[in-house]
Amino acid sequence: MSTTTLERLPAGLQNTSPNKDWLRALELTAGLGKAPARTLPVVIDELAERFGDAPALLSDRERLSFRQLADRARRYARWATDQGLGVGDVVALMMPNRPEYMAIWLGLSRMGVTTALINTQLRGASLAHCLNVAAPQHIVVDAGLSAGLAAVAQTLDGAPQIWLHGAAMTDWRIDLAVDAYDEALLALDAPTVTLSDRALLIYTSGTTGLPKAANVSHHRLMSWSYWFAGLMDVQPTDRLYDCLPMCHSAGGVAAIGAALVGGASVVVAEKFSASRFWDDIARWDCTLVQYIGELCRYLVAAPQHPLEREHALRLCCGNGLSGDVWEAFQQRFAIPRILEFYAATEGNFSLYNVEGKPGAIGRLPPFLKHRFPAAIVRFDAEQGAPARGEDGFCIRCASDETGEAIGRIGEASRFEGYTDAAAGEIKLLRGVFEPGDAWVRTGDLMYTDDQGFYYFVDRIGDTFRWKGENVATAEVAAAVRAFPGVTDACVFGVDVPGASGKAGMTALAAAPDLDLAALRAHLSERLPDYARPLFLRLVSALDVTETFKLKKQSLAAEGWDVAEAYVDDRSAGGYVALDEALAARIRAGEVRF
Repeated sequence: MSTTTLERLPAGLQNTSPNKDWLRALELTAGLGKAPARTLPVVIDELAERFGDAPALLSDRERLSFRQLADRARRYARWATDQGLGVGDVVALMMPNRPEYMAIWLGLSRMGVTTALINTQLRGASLAHCLNVAAPQHIVVDAGLSAGLAAVAQTLDGAPQIWLHGAAMTDWRIDLAVDAYDEALLALDAPTVTLSDRALLIYTSGTTGLPKAANVSHHRLMSWSYWFAGLMDVQPTDRLYDCLPMCHSAGGVAAIGAALVGGASVVVAEKFSASRFWDDIARWDCTLVQYIGELCRYLVAAPQHPLEREHALRLCCGNGLSGDVWEAFQQRFAIPRILEFYAATEGNFSLYNVEGKPGAIGRLPPFLKHRFPAAIVRFDAEQGAPARGEDGFCIRCASDETGEAIGRIGEASRFEGYTDAAAGEIKLLRGVFEPGDAWVRTGDLMYTDDQGFYYFVDRIGDTFRWKGENVATAEVAAAVRAFPGVTDACVFGVDVPGASGKAGMTALAAAPDLDLAALRAHLSERLPDYARPLFLRLVSALDVTETFKLKKQSLAAEGWDVAEAYVDDRSAGGYVALDEALAARIRAGEVRF
């Protein structure tokens, strides 16, 4: 750590905990810019020399030591050279979780090639959209996913060459091509690739529209990897369990990168399974886990497992763990420590809850606020944008006041945007607190407490107004899920004839014998009248994205007039079935809510 950084730290900081976590992270990232050509692929080569045959990436499908990972990456770099690919070119990668996945993009990025990480769940127009915004010259696809790609091949721009990986009869087998390279061919005359160059395209989830491809530089890869390695105090004796999609930043970069740069190994599971989770943790002797909040919720809701407390876990790191799940998850499964954080792939600031305060998404300690300036500003729900005062500037929220979180653009808090420059511009706010300043909108509503901890409230697109009040869907969903028999809930606003704003509706998966009267009483105790769902819809299961985000757009589009729906009849004091006669009266505007 530089002397300048040390001078900014409060006296005695080095001897306190959890401040030691911050110090490790700062120490590991302080000198990254001094070696601009030292990118993650270069670091992997260094680790191969240091750790050799020690395990790096493990799975039931394949296992790679540090030396084998570096060798495999060099083979893909050689392949890129043979295809005439170089700095600025793009290769799309569509493959399930496996160690080979990382070897591919590491090798390509060594040559300056950008790898677009394509979600394996995409089909049809969504898949074609993600490929076209990346404009790849080549597409590498797992043989098991080739049918979905073939279905959209004729709609792709630029006629990219498709390479299959895995069992298939074709001349375009990339795995066979790289296997055939002689060792002598792996000595590369690599171009100069620096931290400022783009390494990956990672897509937003697409929960509020088609996914956007976020630019991810080598600088971000290094920063994420070393920062989390410091916060988690990764050691070569650690083994991290990663069942999150490798096409996303948490599961594919931050988790794996942090473990590897610390000399630890990563167990790569193809996908999350609540029934197999604890078997895997025990079988692989894992000490670390990367989570997202809904993963923890599913584990808490699952039946008791004989190994759920028989493990060697010392820390779980992730994001999105809500307060209603945190303590149940930690206590039931005997988790020594939880490290919650807040970040976005394209975001320019992040928060870390190193203190382990349940429900908080993190904070910025005083000695980091100058480096990652963040603020919460009042939000005008009707305008869909931060409110501005008479002077034209945004208004900072007071403690406990909900508003939109924003991060100032600076040298250490850069914004790299998307392939679509116009989409990136929409994320920006200018002239926020002074003329000429520029900040990045998160699209998330938050508030802080008097200790400086941040708390997530809702996504801006999810919050709606009813009876002149803002309804936070996350708050309502938490209240619904807390009722016995409810396994999951999705909350959204729907249009109702004759009413202004949007009425609350909840689609919920629950036991067949769900007591609606008791549910209503439960919600009446926990929510104000305006926030209580007016409509209920019972479903067998709720659709989610690959990272367990609820697909609420289609539910909201279908509205309230659907089968298996109930409406809160305030005069009758309970939820009643929405039959055709009642639905017709609502459609005609005869029912007032």
